[in-house]
Amino acid sequence: MAESTGWTEQDTPDQTGKVIIVTGGNSGIGYETVRILAQRGAHVILAVRNAIKGDEAIKQIRTENPSANVETQPLDLADLSSIKEFADTFNERGIPLHTLINNAGIMAVPKGTTVDGFELQFGVNHLGHFALTGLLIDNLAAQNNGRVVNVASNAHRQGRLNFYDLQSTHRYGRMRAYAQSKLANLVFTAELDRRLRRAGNADTLSVAAHPGMAHSNISSNLKSESLFDRLIENSLKALGPYFVQSTLAGAVPTLRAATDPAAASGDYYGPNQRMQTRGLAVKVQAKKAAYDVHDGRALWERSIELTGVDFSSLT
Repeated sequence: MAESTGWTEQDTPDQTGKVIIVTGGNSGIGYETVRILAQRGAHVILAVRNAIKGDEAIKQIRTENPSANVETQPLDLADLSSIKEFADTFNERGIPLHTLINNAGIMAVPKGTTVDGFELQFGVNHLGHFALTGLLIDNLAAQNNGRVVNVASNAHRQGRLNFYDLQSTHRYGRMRAYAQSKLANLVFTAELDRRLRRAGNADTLSVAAHPGMAHSNISSNLKSESLFDRLIENSLKALGPYFVQSTLAGAVPTLRAATDPAAASGDYYGPNQRMQTRGLAVKVQAKKAAYDVHDGRALWERSIELTGVDFSSLT
């Protein structure tokens, strides 16, 4: 059950002194997340694949907030070497990391692979963020109330972790692969929470959020592949004003997950209206499979095997 009341962006508390990394922070929901966090005084690092677009985002933020403490650092979540370089560069700066927001994602792209040969959506949406989190977790754990925020999707409800074919080698469907990757985000969130607690780290939070149906560039690759797809697409266009909320509203669940002083590890935030498609940001529940202990352990072990990032401080 979702709460009946919840947050807007105005409820985001002061973040002065906080250092926050936002992947994919140059556009869409990530951009609005960065913009509000910078308004609240955070030092925000946009982890972006395209430096030019990242610089354009910073320029836009500073037109309304000249004192915004924002910067870019290159990161390609489809390349494990880029992820390691990002983490090494950040850690070598010797500054604390208070919050990591794993926001970047791709949706319903044609079948493809990452630099390291992983199925593209599973590789970017889950494995890339798993590796990044593992390489930054010691810095986060050293801070008071450090947080990992994984941005998932209501599409996880259609997802299933197929451990016999996680890479969709034998059967690929754009939305099937996307839904699996979003379920993986939530299974990872729950398993990270369990391992933090077992390691005695009660101060570091593993939380998640989803934007509902919000205007975002993540669906730019979604193509109509059949008559049924086109009917769904046309229906969504007609119903859009009733279900689709603004990009800013879509960012609020992430903002709450990242900044709510009352958040607890394992919490999941999303909109409170119309089947969680829009509305105020409240605490919600993922489907039961997201909390499955056996799937959590299996996904964790498989992700370590694939990425080589072992979260040694949590074992």
